[in-house]
Amino acid sequence: MASTATLLLPLLLSTTCFTFLFTPATAALCNSDDKRALLAIKAAFNNAYHFASWVPSTGCCAWYDVDCDANTGRVTGLSIFQDANITGTIPTAIASLPYLRILVLHHLPGLTGPIPSAIGNLPHLVQLTISFNSVSGPVPSFLSSLQSLTLLDLSFNSLSGSIPASLSLIPNLISIDISRNHLTGPLPPALFQNASQPAYLRLSHNNLSGEIPASYSGINFAQVDLSRNKLTGDAKLLFGREKQLQQVDLSRNMFQFDLSNVVFPESELILVDLNHNMIFGSIPQQITNVPNLQFFNVSYNRLCGPIPTGGQLARFDSYNYLHNKCLCGTPLPPCN
Repeated sequence: MASTATLLLPLLLSTTCFTFLFTPATAALCNSDDKRALLAIKAAFNNAYHFASWVPSTGCCAWYDVDCDANTGRVTGLSIFQDANITGTIPTAIASLPYLRILVLHHLPGLTGPIPSAIGNLPHLVQLTISFNSVSGPVPSFLSSLQSLTLLDLSFNSLSGSIPASLSLIPNLISIDISRNHLTGPLPPALFQNASQPAYLRLSHNNLSGEIPASYSGINFAQVDLSRNKLTGDAKLLFGREKQLQQVDLSRNMFQFDLSNVVFPESELILVDLNHNMIFGSIPQQITNVPNLQFFNVSYNRLCGPIPTGGQLARFDSYNYLHNKCLCGTPLPPCN
């Protein structure tokens, strides 16, 4: 019968070979410049416990919140989220991660101050998410230098000022979410003019004013949420039978247009919320041709005439039609 030492020898040898083969390779995956940048970020956040795995003796590609390119070992993703113990401003050391493609700073209520100009020095950034924090100051115009950016999410902060027109200079940008801030001023007319894919625009719960630019009629929006602002004028230009619009929320503004002339997209539309505006006319019968409609609210407007019957409208109760000038018919009282 073989001795214990004899049985263990192959295992020890294989373990030694495994360590020899893979430990140096794993260590090499962590670029030394990127490691220094990450340790500087940790120091800027007062070495919070969130970064307990970020220790110099280990490879940074194995650290929590960090993603690396499997071939080059350069840091391509940094996602720090959901920790009330992280305090301070956004570290400028983030700019020392030149191959960063995804940056997420999410749900960090102790994160304050403005967005630093250093963020504009990340040429490969595709996604920038700084959301659910206490970040303040303007939406920086230098974000236009992020020429690879496709998604910008600055929602749920304390940002103020206007939306910089320079965002339109980002050629591949298709998603903007700056909802739940303190923005003022008009909508930039040139946004998404070069978008090759359906665009997403979420600007709800701000103090934006003015009309929807006429240029937006040519944009193929997938989602538009402009609710709870001070926008005025005609919003018909967002609609159209052949558009790929899925969700549109224009509620609690001061839009004023004739709904009778609106032609709704029929292929993908699932949500239409127009409540609390000054929209007049009648509900077009064509809305019954929208097969996937799941939400429809036109309450608190100036609409008249019978509510169309058929299609998905039967699923909506009186709440969705209340407080109009003279709407009638099921689920409201019968028309005279």
